[in-house]
Amino acid sequence: MRAVLTWRDKAEQCVYDLAFKPDGTQLILAAGNRLLVYDTSDGTLLQPLKGHKDTVYCVAYAKDGKRFASGSADKSVIIWTSKLEGILKYTHNDSIQCVSYNPVTHQLASCSSSDFGLWSPEQKSVSKHKSSSKITCCSWTNDGQYLALGMFNGVISIRNKNGEEKVKIERPGGSLSPVWSICWNPSSRWQSFWMNRENEDAEEVIVNRYFQEIPSTLKSAVYSSQGSEAEEEEPEEEDDSPRDDNLEEHNDILAVADWGQKLSFYQLSGKQIGKDRSLNFDPCCINYFTKGEYILLGGSDKQVSLFTKDGVRLGTVGEQNSWVWTCKVKPDSNYVVVGCQDGTISFYQLIFSTVHGLYKDRYAYRDSMTDVIVQHLITEQKVRIKCKELVKKIAIYKNRLAIQLPEKILIYELYSDDSLDMRYRVKEKIVRKFECNLLVVCADHIILCQEKRLQCLSFSGVKEREWQMESLIRYIKVIGGPPGREGLLVGLKNGQILKIFVDSLFAIVLLKQATAVRCLDMSASRNKLAVVDENDTCLVYDIHTKELLFQEPNANSVAWNTQCEDMLCFSGGGYLNIKASTFPVHQQKLQGFVVGYNGSRIFCLHAFSMSAVEVPQSAPMYQYLDRKMFREAYQIACLGVTDTDWRELAMEALEGLEFETAKKAFTRVQDLRYLELINSIEERKKRGETNNDLFLADVFSYQGKFHEAAKLYKRSGHENLALDMYTDLRMFEYAKDFLGSGDPKETKMLITKQADWARNINEPKAAVEMYISAGEHGKAIAISGDHGWVDTLIDIARKLDKAEREPLLMCAHYFKKLDNPGYAAETYLKIGDLKSLVQLHVETQSWDEAFALGEKHPEFKDDIYVPYAQWLAESDRFEEAQKAFHKAGRQGEAVRVLEQLTHNAVVESRFNDAAYYYWMLSMQCLDIAQDPAQKDVMLGKFHHFQHLAELYHGYHAIQRYTEEPFSFHLPETLFNISRFLLHSLTKDTPLGISKVNTLFTLAKQSKALGAYKLARHAYDKLQGLQTPARFQKSIELGSLTIRSKPFHDSEELVPLCYRCSTNNPLLNNLGNVCINCRQPFVFSASSYEVLHLVEFYLEAGITDEEAVSLIDLEAPRHKRENKWQEIASNTSQTLRLDETLDSLGDDDPFTAKLSFEQGGLEFVPVVVNRSVLRSMSRRDVLVKRWPPPLRWQYFRSLLPDASITMCPSCFQMFHSEDYELLVLQHTCCPYCRRRVDDPSP
Repeated sequence: MRAVLTWRDKAEQCVYDLAFKPDGTQLILAAGNRLLVYDTSDGTLLQPLKGHKDTVYCVAYAKDGKRFASGSADKSVIIWTSKLEGILKYTHNDSIQCVSYNPVTHQLASCSSSDFGLWSPEQKSVSKHKSSSKITCCSWTNDGQYLALGMFNGVISIRNKNGEEKVKIERPGGSLSPVWSICWNPSSRWQSFWMNRENEDAEEVIVNRYFQEIPSTLKSAVYSSQGSEAEEEEPEEEDDSPRDDNLEEHNDILAVADWGQKLSFYQLSGKQIGKDRSLNFDPCCINYFTKGEYILLGGSDKQVSLFTKDGVRLGTVGEQNSWVWTCKVKPDSNYVVVGCQDGTISFYQLIFSTVHGLYKDRYAYRDSMTDVIVQHLITEQKVRIKCKELVKKIAIYKNRLAIQLPEKILIYELYSDDSLDMRYRVKEKIVRKFECNLLVVCADHIILCQEKRLQCLSFSGVKEREWQMESLIRYIKVIGGPPGREGLLVGLKNGQILKIFVDSLFAIVLLKQATAVRCLDMSASRNKLAVVDENDTCLVYDIHTKELLFQEPNANSVAWNTQCEDMLCFSGGGYLNIKASTFPVHQQKLQGFVVGYNGSRIFCLHAFSMSAVEVPQSAPMYQYLDRKMFREAYQIACLGVTDTDWRELAMEALEGLEFETAKKAFTRVQDLRYLELINSIEERKKRGETNNDLFLADVFSYQGKFHEAAKLYKRSGHENLALDMYTDLRMFEYAKDFLGSGDPKETKMLITKQADWARNINEPKAAVEMYISAGEHGKAIAISGDHGWVDTLIDIARKLDKAEREPLLMCAHYFKKLDNPGYAAETYLKIGDLKSLVQLHVETQSWDEAFALGEKHPEFKDDIYVPYAQWLAESDRFEEAQKAFHKAGRQGEAVRVLEQLTHNAVVESRFNDAAYYYWMLSMQCLDIAQDPAQKDVMLGKFHHFQHLAELYHGYHAIQRYTEEPFSFHLPETLFNISRFLLHSLTKDTPLGISKVNTLFTLAKQSKALGAYKLARHAYDKLQGLQTPARFQKSIELGSLTIRSKPFHDSEELVPLCYRCSTNNPLLNNLGNVCINCRQPFVFSASSYEVLHLVEFYLEAGITDEEAVSLIDLEAPRHKRENKWQEIASNTSQTLRLDETLDSLGDDDPFTAKLSFEQGGLEFVPVVVNRSVLRSMSRRDVLVKRWPPPLRWQYFRSLLPDASITMCPSCFQMFHSEDYELLVLQHTCCPYCRRRVDDPSP
């Protein structure tokens, strides 16, 4: 530290006090009875202020810079504005000794010999408080809460803002040690350090918690109780443990200087910190630096001394000719002003020199003048060594650290050999005062430099060797070597550069240059020497030949790279310069001095801090690359370059076919792709390939330089590789250009590949167009179909030739899939695939088109009708399905459908449907019976199903009568039906038909119609059957009431046999045949009355066709004779009724055939010959024209006037009137449901 006088002036009277304006621009001095205002920049007296009548003892400026106050022996206090105007004046009873502004509230404390007053701008009056002794000095705490008063009797009184005494500090000296000056440390954060002195376990968190503006060099400091040892700094977690309740009292430290020649420090609580420090002079003033790190003390020793914040004297600021009454520090600066007894005002600038040392990655520097911080530049770890004395010199080498203090030199060593260890311990102490310019430490020695002389001392302080130089030593550096034999590099002012070994008396002159040496460094291999001279020129020499290799201007420091022989860096003019080999210098901006260069790290000292700057070695690497020096470039890259630089090196080496370097570089950036390429090239080389053009072409293709690669492929005779490359990269246009007007096959292959790529990158439209142009219709169709592009498919299908069957079939498939059957049909027609067309119609259920196609091509009948039938069945249209099965020739399926339908109808009591289905089933069986193999079985089934159809048809009416509340049939009809059923149910009763319902209906209708005998029989039968509960009462009542009726039947109800004219009983044991002639009765299918029909059979040899033609002839018969006979005479005409003639007459051949043998048990059918047939009238004969293998049935009406109608489909007989009525009701035959408008039989 040294003080430089900036300006000096002299006042006429003693300067008792002074104050800076808070912004530092003005200085207010109390000199005599005036205030002098100076400009601090050049010492110009701006204005003297007159207002006091006697000597001004004190002056103070408010923290906000708006006002300042002065106190005088005239007992008055004047308040002045910053514009140097007095605005207020008040008085005390005695002379004013000191004034001080509260730093927060700007309250003014003014102290006199007997009292003190507190004035604030808000108050009109001054509150005054008596004092027991003369107040000599006062000072406010940082937070403005407390005011400390220093007394002439040696007591310190600490008051609150209201003037009430809170703490009283009575000092041992008492009135013999008047307190002459006190000052609170303006930065309460330093309290943490004082606490460390009392409590050595203090943590960094205290610093961080209470002080927000710690300098970066101190942020992580942890202080030890042993000042000579160091502890590693480690960041600590914030501690939530309970703290001292009085900690808030410790926020401020009071420095006290008394005329007992002592300097003391106190806490706010009044507790003394440390011991009193002896001064050996009477202190008149004490003042802290703005941040509280240093203290200024002046007094009777006629000088201002600089102390550390904890009272260690550091040196003298300026010696004066008289007592120093006041000294102050300019706010936020290193400027100090001193006021003396003789009126001298001196303005100094304090310059704190950097005391530091560096060896490789360890940097040691002085902090707070008394501490040493060792910083590891790589890991950023720091350790603080507290020396408690002024640190004068620092030297560091490997595991050694030397610190020179005023009266001794301390030598430290590391605890271990670990390169990252930061724990130092004291190895030796040399308790002697040394004067030296430079200090160097080696493994076992320290080297002291004094002007031209170098001394080598052992750690015990014994001088072992001494060297005398020709000129002043300007630079010295340890360049390594075995312990005890290290080499020193020394630069002299006369330009001489020497190498000295500590174990040798002789200095070796390396070279001599014309200019003085400022900085030196030797390359890693000791072959080159870099020198910075006083002209800021960097000169590089070959040590062996003494040849100047090159020189560069604008250098203030230089350093060789410790890992690369040919690289050095130098700084100057705000730039960092990096030079590799003899290449041009690469520059980048950098503030400070270069002091080391290790790999890619450059160690730079800027102001008072050392930093490791990571500098990519890109520029020198590219310089080597430009000259194709790949191995050297790789060595530079290893020092530290970016990933981009590594990749560039790898690419350049690869293009230069320097595969070894390229492989290392690609390994560094972990690029497996290029590593695989290099390996494949090396394998090919091993197999004997030597075509470098081909290798380079592969490299270019990997790098994306495709056109260059294509040219090389072509030059090496591998055009196919170029083509493959372009197609793999989807550069089809380039590929076409490369091909030119070549082989059309190749062009087509290219287009196909291009289309494949378009499809893969989800560009299907483009792919389709390309496939079409390449003739790959199948792929185009597949893409169009998958994307549902029907229009595209139509275009393709219509453009394709019908011979291209496969693509057209694909089109049709997609048309079907995309629900466009019309286009599919068009496509199938184009290729003539009728079977697929039929399947299409069937799948789309376009039955009309299918049937139309089936008409033209009967071979597809099965393919149409079977699916149609299945579709009908699935649609619950079973009857139509059965017909379709039948039509398709699937008799088995047709029968199964009908059987299931019939069963369902019976189970669901839909007996009219059951009758209809049984009739259909019988007709189905009749159809199947045409097959000779199944004839007998099927005919049996036919008759069985016909019988069941008739039963269910009749039972339908019975069921409705018994189940429903209203009857739809006449009593006679119900009577006839129940009789018909009773006569038919002689054996097993079919499923669903109830005998109880039949007998119940018969009983009720018989009773109603007068057939009491039959009714009684029915009731009797019912008694023996299990009857439903709902019939029980009716049956029991009917059984009783019928007994009151006569035991006979009404003759009107008795059926007549039209063959033998026999009246048959209502209850016929033989069934529905005549009891006399056994002729089966023919019943109406609606009213179930016996019809006047007689069945006759043809004589053997007469075919059905012949018989019908004979009947159609209608041969004329003899005219029937009239029963009235006219007798004419000459006189009269007489009519006589001849009753002997039979009503039919004997001339009807059929009537003759009706005769039979009476009493026979066998039924004798009526058999007619040709003559009888010829005699019959067509309207009297009804023919059931059964299909083969059945014969036709012939019936003769015996009452031609009573019209009978036969259904041409089911051949059931009806009274014509009944039939017409039923057809009107149902629009179809009530039995077979043939529609009246259906022309088919």
